[in-house]
Parts: sequence; C-alpha cells; structure tokens
Amino acid sequence: MTGAVHHLGCPIAYDLRGAGPPVLFVQGVGVHGDGWRPQVEPLSARYSCLTFDNRGMGRSQPAGAAVTVERMADDARAVLDAAGWESAHVVGHSLGGLAAVSLALAHRRRVRSLTLMCTFADGRAVAPLTLRMIWAGLRSKVGTRRMRRRGFLQLLLPPGAMKAAERDTLAERLAPLFGHDLADSPPVVNDQLKAMRAANATPRLGELADIPTLVMCGTHDPIAPPPLGRALATGIPGAKFIEYADASHGLPIQWPDRVNAKLEEFWQAAG
Repeated sequence: MTGAVHHLGCPIAYDLRGAGPPVLFVQGVGVHGDGWRPQVEPLSARYSCLTFDNRGMGRSQPAGAAVTVERMADDARAVLDAAGWESAHVVGHSLGGLAAVSLALAHRRRVRSLTLMCTFADGRAVAPLTLRMIWAGLRSKVGTRRMRRRGFLQLLLPPGAMKAAERDTLAERLAPLFGHDLADSPPVVNDQLKAMRAANATPRLGELADIPTLVMCGTHDPIAPPPLGRALATGIPGAKFIEYADASHGLPIQWPDRVNAKLEEFWQAAG
C-alpha cells in the first residue's frame, strides 16, 4: 500500500508492505524510504514494514515546515497514525536513529522497541575530522561525477571492501536505494545536517530505560564511529550493543542478511 499523510505543510509519502508485527523504518540524511529495501523485501514475508520519505526527500515534496529532528520524529508519528498503528518496532539509521529516539521520548507508548543503526545521541559529535573522513568527504563533493560516486562509497564501505573495478557497478546499483545518483546531494541535505547538529538527546536517554533497545554499528564507520554507538547504548539502561568488525556506515546495505537475522531475533525477544 502506498499513500501520503499531509503534515505541517508536507505530504509525507509512505509505503506499507507485508503482514505481521508492525515495524516502522526511519531513514537518515539524503536517503528516501526505499533505502530500506534490503530489509523490507525479505522481512515483509513475516512483518508489516512501513517506510516513508522524510520531508523534502523523494515524494515528500514540498518540505513545508523547517526540518528539525523533533519534526522528523513527529512526521514518523503521523505516518504511524496514517497506518492505523497504535505502536510498532522502530528502526532508525544515522539521523533516522536520532529521530527514532526523539519519537520514543515524545510518544513512549507508540514504540515497542528501538533498533538504532550507525547512529548517535549528539549530532555535534558526528563525522569527527579524521584523515579518512576529510579525504572521503572531499572526494564525495569535488571532481567528476565518477570521482564523487567513488568518494561517497568510501563513506559507506570499509577500506578494501571492494575492487576498484566494482565501484562503478555498485554506485549504479545503489542509486535507486538512495533515490538519487550518488554523485548528487539532494537540496534538503543541508537542512537535515543543520537539524542533526542542533540535536542532542544525551541528557534524556535514561528516560528510555523500559524500551528494549539494540544499538548496532560498524567498526570502520567514519560518520558514526563506534564510540558514539557505545555512548548511546550506555546512556539507555539495558540497551544491547553490537559492533560489526567488517562494516561501515552502510551496514544495513552491505550485510542485509546478518542485519535482518539480528532484527528478527531482537523483535522476537522484545515481544
């Protein structure tokens, strides 16, 4: 089922697939809802999977009200309402993880569990200025389109994950998941990054103590490095933490089978 809910000046476009326990997926910077396809396609055989385009992304145009993390969380709440769901397991990646935390803080009863992938509690700590981050960041913005695509892949994948000859093919395959050519940056990205930098949920993480929470990260993630994931998990009493030694910021895309198996295991335990 495909639909849209008008909320604060924006038609928030959403897609609902499958049948079973409800799961809401929240995307991060510069990615539309179809970025969750590696999860939704297999998991929809056993779960009701709800994805949506964040305001200003994909089909959710025009953006309407200014982008903030709190507004992203309220957009997610509006999508839950449109689906007729009282509650759901909530999964967020990167900025979408911070929005998922904000949703849980504002609407505790709507969240059955939290899975926070490659994310953080404090947006100011994201993408520390390491040599790798500086180099990959520059390469993703400067040069030919091919160079920019390859630079972007350096942010998603661990070093040595693929041969140079495979990168162009992968960039082409990932474009439909992101909703744009990897050489391009959607206009709303600057607003999303500004919203991210302004948000810090750290002081309130303890309020999530009664929500089953799983934090997942990749060892080689230059955007949300493992210390940020560990700090997030430490701040939420009872949260579980998993670090994948062979992954980076593109964890759910690079290793979908492993991630999906862990999601199902976690949801079953959460009830």
